[in-house]
Amino acid sequence: MNRPKMGFGDHFRLWVLAFFLVFQSGYGFYLPGSYPHKYVVGDELSVKVNSLTSIDTEMPFSYYSLPFCKPEGGVKDSAENLGELLMGDRIENSPYKFKMYTNESEIFLCRLDSLSGDQFKILKKRIDEMYQVNLILDNLPAIRFTKKEGYFLRWTGYPVGIKIQDVYYLFNHLKFNVLVHKYEETNVARVMGTGDAAEVIPTIGKGASDVPGYMVVGFEVIPCSIMHNADSVKNLKMYNKYPSPIKCDPSTVAMPIKEGQPIVFTYEVTFEESDIKWPSRWDAYLKMEGAKVHWFSILNSLMVITFLAGIVLLIFLRTVRRDLTRYEELDKEAQAQMNEELSGWKLVVGDVFRAPSNASLLCVMVGDGVQILGMAVVTILFAALGFMSPASRGTLITGMLFFYLILGIAAGYVAVRLWRTIGFGDPAGWMSVAWKASCFFPCFAFLILTVLNFLLWSSHSTGAIPFSLFVILILLWFCISVPLTLIGGYFGARAPHLDYPVRTNQIPREIPPQKYPSWLLVLGAGTLPFGTLFIELFFIMSSIWMGRVYYVFGFLFIVLILLVVVCAEVSLVLTYMHLCVEDWKWWWKSFFASGSVAIYIFLYSINYLVFDLKSLSGPVSATLYLGYSLFMVAAIMLATGTVGFLSSFWFVYYLFSSVKFD
Repeated sequence: MNRPKMGFGDHFRLWVLAFFLVFQSGYGFYLPGSYPHKYVVGDELSVKVNSLTSIDTEMPFSYYSLPFCKPEGGVKDSAENLGELLMGDRIENSPYKFKMYTNESEIFLCRLDSLSGDQFKILKKRIDEMYQVNLILDNLPAIRFTKKEGYFLRWTGYPVGIKIQDVYYLFNHLKFNVLVHKYEETNVARVMGTGDAAEVIPTIGKGASDVPGYMVVGFEVIPCSIMHNADSVKNLKMYNKYPSPIKCDPSTVAMPIKEGQPIVFTYEVTFEESDIKWPSRWDAYLKMEGAKVHWFSILNSLMVITFLAGIVLLIFLRTVRRDLTRYEELDKEAQAQMNEELSGWKLVVGDVFRAPSNASLLCVMVGDGVQILGMAVVTILFAALGFMSPASRGTLITGMLFFYLILGIAAGYVAVRLWRTIGFGDPAGWMSVAWKASCFFPCFAFLILTVLNFLLWSSHSTGAIPFSLFVILILLWFCISVPLTLIGGYFGARAPHLDYPVRTNQIPREIPPQKYPSWLLVLGAGTLPFGTLFIELFFIMSSIWMGRVYYVFGFLFIVLILLVVVCAEVSLVLTYMHLCVEDWKWWWKSFFASGSVAIYIFLYSINYLVFDLKSLSGPVSATLYLGYSLFMVAAIMLATGTVGFLSSFWFVYYLFSSVKFD
């Protein structure tokens, strides 16, 4: 039987359909390669524990640093990626076990015979510092609902205990509610719809087993403080039934902790069938409070900044174009006469491309800025497409690290090519510039991380980077980033340099005295880029320091693009203003005109510490906060400064290429 040949239209439809299938799967599962796990009734479900966390100290601690029950087979670490370790996550197994769709109550877990003095002190300290216990089931964090003034509030995890009238109470009984949804085999045609799609793409057949299964789509926990009879459980083993009924009432507490007394831990679990489907199971975690304010504030900010930037750009282009048009309309004699009576930016023609002071440092900072900016753009783009979901812990940090290492080649190329351009094509010293570009920001980062790590080590926090991970990070830098930066530098040295459109005089021109210090304008210029960022910055800071999930990367990507545009425009305008008052030292000023936004971000960080993180306790926690803020601000300064410098360099090159001087 002869089959009709597929034309271009059929091929195009197939490719479009395949694209939408990939897009749909990425959207539906948040992360390509992440699939639902089918559990048959009676299958064992194991709960894992993550580090204890607190917004009061910002220092995570191991779950088993407190006197909790340990699993029968001993504590075992789960496989963790680089990002999880850097974030301070320590995921371990726990004694909590369920059977799929099997309700159980009054399950005895363990009996702690006597609370020692040290255990009593650390429990009180962790309760005072409002530490939360973080449990995980099937990759879903435990979520807790509380009601306040008629509103339901969502929390991830549950508190270790509570202090009421100088008495400390421990939550020693947990009531779990597991939401499940019937497992459905993936049917591509049903997902895509009927018609041509169903004809072109066959449905996937039934699975190997017809046994009905369930998927975990929700994991809720209710902590209770119960006064157990410690003597009645002396002969019980783990997972035996507690001899008397347990009534879990979260509104009352009954288990005060005292030194030397025994503590009994119990739990219960119920399963509830839910309408929530697998792709929507993370929705409860990704909903952000004040969503309307969030969207409208960002939209308002985007509109205002775009309007301001448009006005600035319009005025700027009209002014420059008028100068160029007037000059080009004159005949040669008039041009010659005009050259003798030059004013403004035309006077600095012989000095505008004079090499700046500390030229190699400028090249290194611009190269590192390109590397950081490229990492930010690619990472946020991948996150916006759903490849770095919160469902896959640590992927965001791991992705940032990976893209940073790979983009070392861009840092080396840009730094060395700029070095050759400043040196009028002389490639001498390119190896030194490339080496400095590979070391400048990483050394600064390692210095800050080492200092902060000593603070975390001294506090026995899981947030401390293990020594082995430090060695791995150094090896990654030395074996991947450094060679790639040197390779990029090699290609930069081989690439043709830019020839300046005008000659540079041997004797530098004297800069006339200015009415206002030029650096004052440079520092003030950072306010406009900060205006594009500060609203989004609040949500990012809340995500990092308040334990909230941040997942509006689409808006963040738009804000990043707008920030780049505004940084470029602000630097252009300031460079033009400096040239108009015969100030030819524009190189560093163009870098810091847009890079000065970092100063305002750091000031905002201090403001956030004082007014939003009022409960942050202790000098160690404040030092950690300021250290990480300084690290973030340095990266932002390099990225935004690079945008401003490169745009100003392009503008100056274009401006003086457009007019011919004798």
